[in-house]
Formats: sequence, structure tokens, C-alpha cells
Amino acid sequence: ETLALSHDLGHPPFGHAGEDQLDACMAPYEGFDHNAQSLRIVTRLERRYPLFNGLNLTWETLEGLVKHNGPLTGPDTPITALPIAFRDFPHLEDLELDQFAGPEAQVAALSDDIAYNNHDIDDGIAAGLFTVDDLMELPVVGDVFRGVRMEYRDLDDRMVTYEAVRRLIGLWINDLVDETRTRVKRLKPQSAAEVRALGEPLVGFSEALEGPQRTLRTFLYSRMYKHYRVNRMRSKAKRVLADLFDVFLNEPQTLPPPWNAAATREEGARRARIVCDYMAGMTDTYALEEYRRLFDTSALT
Repeated sequence: ETLALSHDLGHPPFGHAGEDQLDACMAPYEGFDHNAQSLRIVTRLERRYPLFNGLNLTWETLEGLVKHNGPLTGPDTPITALPIAFRDFPHLEDLELDQFAGPEAQVAALSDDIAYNNHDIDDGIAAGLFTVDDLMELPVVGDVFRGVRMEYRDLDDRMVTYEAVRRLIGLWINDLVDETRTRVKRLKPQSAAEVRALGEPLVGFSEALEGPQRTLRTFLYSRMYKHYRVNRMRSKAKRVLADLFDVFLNEPQTLPPPWNAAATREEGARRARIVCDYMAGMTDTYALEEYRRLFDTSALT
């Protein structure tokens, strides 16, 4: 549960568009990575103890947080190639970066995939970016939608979508559980340490659903994530963050306390990282409010 709740803490406002823009703003200062930022938040930025920074999380939690998407290092990826927010963590090498994460982290990562893929179907239809009929062409997804329509012939598309998405979530979950049980029987790990040392994921989808998953992601990428209306929102989000970063970096006294004092004391990369930490912790709404406070002359500051 901790991994599921914490693994995306480092996401900045406006999703991937926000991450791309913060990374661009931080390019002269070794960039920005949301996974590395998650580690930075729980080990450095959050303060709950008088003697040290961070949340004092267990090794298993930190290891899963860092490696939920797979090993970080290998023959072609030395530690020196990792984002600076990873490299700054003094105990990074203790997290066995060349191995897979434990089973809980693997489950959290794929649960995330199930959640956002299926909710993006719901959001895309609600926003008018594609229709139920468009989804009928997709393997597995189309079968589920057709099944709902045949079973409930009088339902409108909104209710068809609710029921189909509910069934799709159940389908992916059941497949994940069944395939993972099959792998456990085949690989026979006896401990979490053996799971990490397998050299391949223990948790995963079956081959029968891997292809449909990829097809769905390709569909969503072309019909939703690259839709001109979404691109306009991405463009606005990037401009908001770029303008905020520029003001905060060059006028650190405009930051709220205690960020303003910390940023004013520093220069160059250190100041930029403080600004980045502040902005990465914003919600979409808060970022827009900050933008209005700084750029709308009629807004209260």
C-alpha cells in the first residue's frame, strides 16, 4: 500500500507535460526526473523528525520506490548515468540497483498501468476524443464493449463505458494474478530476495494480453495524448511552468516562505534545485493560482 501511494509522489503538476517542461528548465542543472524526485521527497524534503530529514522509511519501501519499473543499472547504465536526485542519495548503492524490485513494487507498477489505461478510456470518451465505436476495433477491449452492448441493448454509451471499463479492470487484474501464479510455479522463488535475483519480472501479464495492452496504449497515444486539444493544454501547461520557473529563479524573493530564504541564500544549480523542488510539489490548481498571482495584475498576491 505504501508503494502504491508513494511511487508517483515526484510527479509535478500537469503530468508528463509538466515533467518534460521541468526537465527542460533544469537541463543546465542536471535535469528533472519524477521517479528520482519521489526518492528525494521521502528521504530529504519531508521533515518529520528533529534529528534528520525524510520519513525514515524501510529499506523495502525505498528499494521498491526506486526500482518499481525495473533495474536502474546494468552493463550500459552505470550509476553515474542516473538522475542527480538518485545520485544524491547516500545509500543508493545499498538498494541493489541491478536487480528487479520485490514483488510488492512489481504489483504496484502494473496496478498503475491497469488504472491509468482504463481510466484514460473513460476520460477520452467523456472528452469526445474518441467514441465507443472507435474502441470496437481494438482486440480484447472491443470484445468487452461488444459484450456489454449485447447484454444491455438499451444502455447509452456513457453507461456502456462505465460497465465495460469495470469489466476491463477486472480482466486485467485476473490475468495479472493468474500469470503471476504461473510464474511462481515455474520459477519457484522462496523469498523476496530470490524474487529480486530472478533476472526477470515475477509479476506480469500473460502473452495473450500483452499484445492488446500495447495496442490500447498505441491507440490512446494517437487518439488522446496527441489530440490537438490535449496538445493545446500541454502547451499552456508548459508555458505556465516555464514562466514560473523563470521568475522564481531570477527573483527568489517572490517564492513563499520558507522557500524564499533558502533560494536567496543559494545561486546557480543549488537555487535552481530549490525552485524545482517547490514547483514539483505543486498541484495543477496551485500552479495556476501561482501563475495568476504573479502575472495577473488584478490578482491578490
